[in-house]
Amino acid sequence: MSNDPRTGAVEARLAELGLELPPVAAPVAAYVPAVVAGTWVWTSGQLPFVDGALPATGKVSASGAPGTVSPEQAQELAGRAALNAVAALREAVGDLDRVRRIVKVVGFVASDPSFTGQPGVVNGASELLGRIFGDAGVHARSAVGVAVLPLDAPVEVELVAELA
Repeated sequence: MSNDPRTGAVEARLAELGLELPPVAAPVAAYVPAVVAGTWVWTSGQLPFVDGALPATGKVSASGAPGTVSPEQAQELAGRAALNAVAALREAVGDLDRVRRIVKVVGFVASDPSFTGQPGVVNGASELLGRIFGDAGVHARSAVGVAVLPLDAPVEVELVAELA
């Protein structure tokens, strides 16, 4: 049996889903991507970077106005931000099979003032975590509308995990 943490059950599930954890993004300020304290891990807010860049920027809006991000695209970006949070989690703990449960997810949505669909957007993160971790991915959650996020990102996701 291999001692490589990338060969565990959660890593196998990622492969089944056709997902690959990206390199953890370098912090854009004075913080670290994740902190372990006893059996708990808190990730910093993760943006939906793909290959080091944001695939979309701007406010989430159902209006279809130029320069806005659709709720459907934002939901996909929330999933990507969650995948980035899982990458930070793995970097912090080494082996994702150590995760007993995803306890809490907080999703921030840069919202047009009239947009109230934040929970649907953050479902992109919640659903992805459920696919990756199964029952251990079921969590408490907050979906918060905000005026603006770092780098004009449409979404940001952070999570809290409990380790076995």
